[in-house]
Amino acid sequence: MDFFSPLAFLSPELASRIQFGWTISIHIIFAATSIGLAPFLVYFTVQEFRTQQARYRKLRTFWTKLFAIGFIMGTVTGIPMGFMFGTNFAVFSEVAGELIGGPLSFETKMAFFTEAVFLGVMLFGHDRVPGWFYVFSSVMVAFGAWLSAFWIIVVNAWMQTPQGFELVEKGGLEVAQLTDPVAAFLTPRMPWMYAHMQMASVLSIALIIAGVSAYFLWRNHRTAAWRTAFRASVIVILVTSVLQVVQGDMYGRHVGETQPHKFAAMEAHYETGSADLHLIAFPTELEAFTNPRAENLYAISIPHLASYLASGGDTDYEITGLNDFPYEGPPVAMVFWSFRIMVGLGFLFILLGVWGGYRLWQGRLYDDTRYLHAMMLSAPLGFVALLTGWYVTEIGRQPWLIQDVLRTGEGVSTSLTSAQATFTLAAFVVGYIILFGIFLYTFKRLVDAEHNASSDTESVEQPSVAHHG
Repeated sequence: MDFFSPLAFLSPELASRIQFGWTISIHIIFAATSIGLAPFLVYFTVQEFRTQQARYRKLRTFWTKLFAIGFIMGTVTGIPMGFMFGTNFAVFSEVAGELIGGPLSFETKMAFFTEAVFLGVMLFGHDRVPGWFYVFSSVMVAFGAWLSAFWIIVVNAWMQTPQGFELVEKGGLEVAQLTDPVAAFLTPRMPWMYAHMQMASVLSIALIIAGVSAYFLWRNHRTAAWRTAFRASVIVILVTSVLQVVQGDMYGRHVGETQPHKFAAMEAHYETGSADLHLIAFPTELEAFTNPRAENLYAISIPHLASYLASGGDTDYEITGLNDFPYEGPPVAMVFWSFRIMVGLGFLFILLGVWGGYRLWQGRLYDDTRYLHAMMLSAPLGFVALLTGWYVTEIGRQPWLIQDVLRTGEGVSTSLTSAQATFTLAAFVVGYIILFGIFLYTFKRLVDAEHNASSDTESVEQPSVAHHG
């Protein structure tokens, strides 16, 4: 590769960071689909066998297909990420292998295979196994999906707030040696991150279900099935959106205590002292996109509110500014704007939930055309909030790969060249765009098939063929 100019390629560190960030951005959509759909599948399945009503069978069948598609895509997009630990971040793998190897192995052996086996029963066993076992299978699919998320969050949370280890020298390299498995698995960050991720996934899927249901209701396919799905998803949106904001506020306080440089980046706070909170921020010139503290930023701020939130009540609480950390912080603009998109969408979801709850109380939930349009347009926004939240989490902890232990630049494979890293990045960008396009096309075909099915025009409740063998 020497005949190429080095200026044509990204550095191994930058290319590797972008490549991993890109792959996880696509993969997390499918992972969240499994996590979020799981409780809905359990509900639809239990109700189908309890009530013997066709509407629940229709919903269980439709959303199980989407779950299966997401599961396959999640597997395909997730496997290469494991190889990247060796190809792109070999030093990190050597340093942290003893701490992250166990949870990642548990995720495969305990969660992935559990989910895969019982998903097979859900897809092909409805008329072949007893009813109680089919319901049990839906519960195990949900358990596998949520257990998988648990072990992945264990690894990420340890990287954010590492504990339960000691650094020992092996082969001239300081590596993390496990000393306390319980402390390493149950880090201070883990419960906050796990709860936030699970609620974000459920909320994202509730918005998808509401959007699809609103589409069918808007097209006058007012079957009992899609009325049921719409009502259930609106209720879930109302509850989870409020809980997510409350939990997110407490989570942010924890971040301020354990990763103050990330909290400072979230607020573009450079000078140590009491910090204001920008409720609304708009750049008036291009410069403000890359420098949120630029004067050409129109912002509506509440004085001292960031200090109040970080401390839990003290408006004079001192927040360390980015200028006072002994290392270069994260790219502030990406963290600052991602945080605002996430929070802004969070309050939008509360508004949608309250609007829908009010219409449900009025008995006009299915007849408000504006609300149906709003839910159709908002369907993908849960994933936008989820992704921007992850950007805050991952980009905000830079320059650390393992907080206060290993910097990102130090964890990159030493043998990786700029050309190799850039070419593989380009390949992953193209490949994952194709995979995501296939997913969207398949999902569209699934919706079109349901739209064109003759049963969509039926509004009379029919007995289900579910059995209680």
